[in-house]
Amino acid sequence: MNLALTAGRRFLSIKLWALAIVAGASLHVAAQEFPARPVELTVLFPAGSSADVVARVLADAMSRQLGQPVTVVNRPGAGGAIGYKHVQAQKPDGYSMVFNSNSISTVHYSGLTPFDYRAFDPVARVTVELPVIAVKGDAPWNNLKDLTEYARKNPGQLKVGNSGIGSHTHITGVGFFNDQGVEVSHVPFGAAQVVTSLVGGHIDAIVQLPGALAPLVRAGNLKVLGVLASQREPAFANVPTAIEQGMKFQADMWRGIAVPKGTPKPVVAKLEQAVRAAVSTPEFKAQGEKLGFAPAFQPATDFGPTIAADDQLLSKAMEKAGLKKTP
Repeated sequence: MNLALTAGRRFLSIKLWALAIVAGASLHVAAQEFPARPVELTVLFPAGSSADVVARVLADAMSRQLGQPVTVVNRPGAGGAIGYKHVQAQKPDGYSMVFNSNSISTVHYSGLTPFDYRAFDPVARVTVELPVIAVKGDAPWNNLKDLTEYARKNPGQLKVGNSGIGSHTHITGVGFFNDQGVEVSHVPFGAAQVVTSLVGGHIDAIVQLPGALAPLVRAGNLKVLGVLASQREPAFANVPTAIEQGMKFQADMWRGIAVPKGTPKPVVAKLEQAVRAAVSTPEFKAQGEKLGFAPAFQPATDFGPTIAADDQLLSKAMEKAGLKKTP
């Protein structure tokens, strides 16, 4: 036996073990001190957008929990790809977060980012917005079955508006009608134009998030036929979901917090705790009622599987819509 070689290997093992202990201790100390400076939250939409308003309320409440400012920085463009690329390239230390959404999958499958949701570690889900299908108040359809039966008998004649090509409402609409085996004409608009186009009779139906619809529904100008989500929309509590109407389809629009892959788990845990506290504040709940979203905290351990499952749904829906550009 080569005693010198054995002793050398033993020394190397001890050295590596010691280095691991030192690294682990340093990581623990860094996590205990976090945050030692302001934390940046990237928002994928312009200042003044609903996502921006929600993010600023969230950031203010998180600041109080963390003891350091959480600064909102707007990085809009390319469907969210610009903001995602920025945060993905940052050091994984917890000081750079992104206010993410289902768009992490849509930008990837649109070919706008070389990475997918796995480039980030989930921190927590924050909100859920529930897309609905609405028609004019005097339309002849009163539920989703009425609407899909009309579409089945009149292939391609039903004009369904959405907020733009590749938007969540577009992909949701394509997915829903494809699942029902009916052909409709999907008409992309800007988010503001789609509702007025329906009221004006230029299209027959819209897939839209509820915030812009509630006043028109209360006035009788529009009626909601179904909620394309996992639960009923509180603003339209009497309207059943597609699932309740016998159609197995749901496409919740979620928003949450994510950080670059490899962020220390104790740091993620601190951020998650701050999000949990922020989402439970009266100010945040009041914004939900005003803007049409539901506070829907989900911890990292649950948020990760939610993102992964949603990614599969969006991959299939975008492929059916002819929008998928990556494998």
